[in-house]
Amino acid sequence: MSTPIRASSVLPARREEIELHTADGLRLVGELARPLDREPVATLVCLHPLPTHGGMMDSHVFRKAAWRLPALADVAVLRFNTRGTSSLRGTSEGSFDNAVGERYDVAAAIEYAEFGELPNIWLLGWSFGTDLILKYGCDPAVAGAILLSPPLRYSKPEDLAQWAQSGRPVTALVPEFDDYLRPEEARKRFAAVPQAEVVGVPGAKHLWVGDAERVLDEVVHRVNPAAAVPLPTTWDGPMETGDVSAYADRTVASFADRPVPGPPQAHAG
Repeated sequence: MSTPIRASSVLPARREEIELHTADGLRLVGELARPLDREPVATLVCLHPLPTHGGMMDSHVFRKAAWRLPALADVAVLRFNTRGTSSLRGTSEGSFDNAVGERYDVAAAIEYAEFGELPNIWLLGWSFGTDLILKYGCDPAVAGAILLSPPLRYSKPEDLAQWAQSGRPVTALVPEFDDYLRPEEARKRFAAVPQAEVVGVPGAKHLWVGDAERVLDEVVHRVNPAAAVPLPTTWDGPMETGDVSAYADRTVASFADRPVPGPPQAHAG
């Protein structure tokens, strides 16, 4: 009997808690979810939104990806907390570093996936995570990048230039009503990367509330084109229920009165 897949549905997968170790000596906590009884076709390494504004490895789109995609699309999902970030999984060592020290976090995640012989590694970033990808993710081990709500806040023209030169596929999913960068402007900014595809999503906002399924369909279409999309909305096997109430205080709305950090300023001298 088919059961509807809801926001709290956890489909079968091999899930293991993992630790990443950075070149500057920090231990980061994370999770790797793989298909239950077969090898993955592709791998998503997820880079979350700003931790100063509620972002973490369990931010809802990434949580749903980890709970669904191993079973529905043969995709492995690696999530982790960048330095100083907390979730139910635990707290990663270090402290938020304005997209500077986080370069080591990105490298540690890619290295983990590569050394673990995970196939077809794609970087999936959301907001702040997209800037980390653009700055530090253009690695020979990476097949391509998918950017959710990219603000292009920390990344610079030279970061876009290295992706342009690499020729690796880049897809930006840009909400129609994004708080920072909307589709028309995004197309102008990403014109510097000839192979970049900018997909405007009608009606969507920066947080993708109500649009996670559309995001997952777009992601799967790119990392595993053989999978049928839209993804199934029901499941015929065993299913668990996850805790989606744990983060009611971790939405961006809860951090509205906190200034959003900007790129660190260079100092003369």
